[in-house]
Amino acid sequence: MLGAAWIAGRAVLPAIVASRNGRLVSIASRDHERAGEMASQHAIPKVARDYDEVLADPAVEAVYIPLVNSLHKEWTEHSLAAGKHVLCEKPLGMNADEAAVMADASRRSRRLLMEAFMYRFHPRMRAFVEGLRGDERPLHVQASFGFPLSDPSNYRLQPALGGGALLDVGCYTVSVARWLLGEPDTVLARARFDQKTGIDMSVSSLLHFSSGGTASLWCSFESAEEQGVTAVTPKGTYTLERPFTAWQDPHDPYQLMVESFADSVRNGTECEVSLDESIANMRALDRIREAIRV
Repeated sequence: MLGAAWIAGRAVLPAIVASRNGRLVSIASRDHERAGEMASQHAIPKVARDYDEVLADPAVEAVYIPLVNSLHKEWTEHSLAAGKHVLCEKPLGMNADEAAVMADASRRSRRLLMEAFMYRFHPRMRAFVEGLRGDERPLHVQASFGFPLSDPSNYRLQPALGGGALLDVGCYTVSVARWLLGEPDTVLARARFDQKTGIDMSVSSLLHFSSGGTASLWCSFESAEEQGVTAVTPKGTYTLERPFTAWQDPHDPYQLMVESFADSVRNGTECEVSLDESIANMRALDRIREAIRV
């Protein structure tokens, strides 16, 4: 693991420990003490001096990258060049161009790269989507994800590190809308920015799709905890509460994700979250940002 991010200790490292086909080998962080604490908590045998030492370790077959968004591309490329498969936190890159460069690096290196969109592996989420196929294909999708965030030291509130509500939680709402409706052909959006940092604190967007379907998406760092997906179809309205997190769920989407990724590594098969999917999601996020700017 490159970095000692909160999400790694809270969710991904326990998922790897519990998985049927993965084990932890080495960790490095800019904060060596923090890496040591995380290694102790999760029985990681090696605490490396730096990221390069992890990548030079022949025992490491794959790396998980939970670094800030602005470092995803750099360390994904380094990892692939070192011959490692990569599971990279969402969003894959800062924009679609970065994601495309990362995908090219994966193909050149003949190593797998997958965006860690864990919610797509949850059986409850998959059943919701599958139930809306065919005659039940939605006319309209509404998706929201928000929570309060005020600590200025948090990277999510720092523009240079790839912060902002759209990239952090808006990526989920865009992903589920596209999963249900395809690719948008028209995008409208508005945002409220923090006056001091310029960070997008709340973003609302309206998307139209070639099928005639529409979506209204909302994400925020200044609301009470809120997340949900609602689909309106000719036969009824269907809602899934808390679709993007599952902290106390009998099915751990993080474990299902890392097991799927490891299966792809072992079997030489394409990852369940394909690079084409990740690039398309980044492209839709780019269009929302452009609509806000215009």
